[in-house]
Amino acid sequence: MSPGSPATMRAMVLHQPRTPLQLERLPVPAPPPGTVRLKVEACGVCRTDLHLMEGELPDPVWPMIPGHEIVGRVDVVGAGVSGFAPGQRVGVPWLGWTCGTCGFCRSGRENLCAQARFTGYQIPGGYAEYTVADARYCFPLPDGGEAAALAPLLCAGLIGYRALRMADDAQKVGLYGFGAAAHLVAQVLRHQQRPFYAFTRPGDIESQAFARQLGATWVGDAATPPSERLDAALLFAPAGALVPAALRHVDKGGCVICAGIHMSDIPSFPYADLWGERTIRSVANLTRRDGLEFLALAPQVPVRAEITPFPLARANEALDALRRGALQGAAVLTMD
Repeated sequence: MSPGSPATMRAMVLHQPRTPLQLERLPVPAPPPGTVRLKVEACGVCRTDLHLMEGELPDPVWPMIPGHEIVGRVDVVGAGVSGFAPGQRVGVPWLGWTCGTCGFCRSGRENLCAQARFTGYQIPGGYAEYTVADARYCFPLPDGGEAAALAPLLCAGLIGYRALRMADDAQKVGLYGFGAAAHLVAQVLRHQQRPFYAFTRPGDIESQAFARQLGATWVGDAATPPSERLDAALLFAPAGALVPAALRHVDKGGCVICAGIHMSDIPSFPYADLWGERTIRSVANLTRRDGLEFLALAPQVPVRAEITPFPLARANEALDALRRGALQGAAVLTMD
């Protein structure tokens, strides 16, 4: 233990699917070689955490401490680690470990590594006062500012950025599901002077007003055609039915990017909706390049997350609010 570190910590633990998280007191983990131990300042609450809780993801590890949008201070530097110092603020994303030797890793596509392990899913995450992370997958973060406001950048921001990269130079971009990821990438689009079109649940007046506040060119629900055809559609809502709907809204040569790790089945649709060199792509995790690029871009925009903070012990309430669509922006757990 480092001087001043407690022997135990509070953590919210998931023991099996479709059960609430349990507040428990656990030993503070020791950092193995190649890792750093962090005193967690804040951890974002992501829809992927809901998929884990509902048993919708393959190969989970039980019990598990969820959370993969982690902002913390380095508490202990493990053996063999350089470039990090005690007290330094860092962020930990979803992708938590890769083999580094397979063809995907060696070609800059580490997000596709077959042996990859993920934070808060197969590696204990940030719904705790302390956590341990592979130093290779920790990002330096600004020392100042509110930790809770930085947390959503570590997944919602990164996945939105990767989805936007896949859309190449698309100018008119549709955002389906105006939640944590969409409200961040919307700010990037506005900064780049690319119009965005916000699609929400039917009757979701609050989200539509939020999208207008962020500069949306058009707002409506997924069943309503936008004011003009899109060059790309980024899907953040996990509803497969949105794929054919988005295809009908993109112009020839346009792309539909499915940005979630889990989605309900995509219903059949006429080939005519795909014809015209339209494409459908999926986003699989993220790379360190995504993190470095987006975290460098964010302060230039500047990207500001709309957050609703919850104390660690109220993680179940935060997840329920996310499930019900009762939040604008992102929920974030704080350790105070």
